[in-house]
Amino acid sequence: MKNLVVRTLSGLVLAAVVLGAIVWSQWSFGALLAALLVGGMYEFYTLAGKQGNAPQRVVGLVAGIVLFALNLAFVSDDIREILGVARQAFGCGLAFLLLLLPAMFICELYRRGENPASGIGTTLMGICYVALPLSLMCYIPILGSDTWNPWVMVAYIFIIWANDDVFAYLVGMSVGRHRLCERLSPKKSWEGFFGGIAGAVVMGIVAARVLDGNMWVWAGLALVAAVSGVLGDLVESMFKRAAGVKDSGRLIPGHGGVLDRFDAMLLSAPFVFVYMLFVM
Repeated sequence: MKNLVVRTLSGLVLAAVVLGAIVWSQWSFGALLAALLVGGMYEFYTLAGKQGNAPQRVVGLVAGIVLFALNLAFVSDDIREILGVARQAFGCGLAFLLLLLPAMFICELYRRGENPASGIGTTLMGICYVALPLSLMCYIPILGSDTWNPWVMVAYIFIIWANDDVFAYLVGMSVGRHRLCERLSPKKSWEGFFGGIAGAVVMGIVAARVLDGNMWVWAGLALVAAVSGVLGDLVESMFKRAAGVKDSGRLIPGHGGVLDRFDAMLLSAPFVFVYMLFVM
């Protein structure tokens, strides 16, 4: 009962912080994603280290932050107007990022690791797994419209939460019998999987009504987000099982770390981005 109370209270606080940061301004939205990026990459590199790898934490983190900052500056009107981000500054940042990635190979020369490919590979994986999806999330509030609309991002989050945290959980606990992927997540069931997808699609239709969007387009977005989100949960479970840990971190009481709480969004964001880019 104590764990349930802690989990519920921390979940409510987390939801308030996340939703408040998204709606408040582009600055707070960027700060939220940046914090998730730093925490998520730190946790991923820690998991990689527990598996015997030696990622270049500092280089990978800097590369991830630069990648994110470039994308946020590119889509944010506020940042461009206040900081006066010019084309030259954007080009310099992009050039720095492009040079930083091959610099990993040079750094590996002086680390004298027994498996340099592992060190470079896990460093790049941290960027692709955490920094890239969070960078793509910068575009979700503007895709499909000409202006910044934070409620599109809120709707996307509600779809993710409705899928795994509500409908998949309730259906799985009630009638779940057939295991979805017992090797990685013994509690997930096919019944819960389809229940979560149904709940996410319903939430997508609700979002379409609230945002005055196309019902079928939003239902399709919810379907893409739900399926890829479940796979994102399993991918993170795969990393944790390989590292021999239950949670990726202890940042969020009762929920674990950043990766534990946002694993579905990390894998679904690229799929949702591509869907919105070509459909919405």
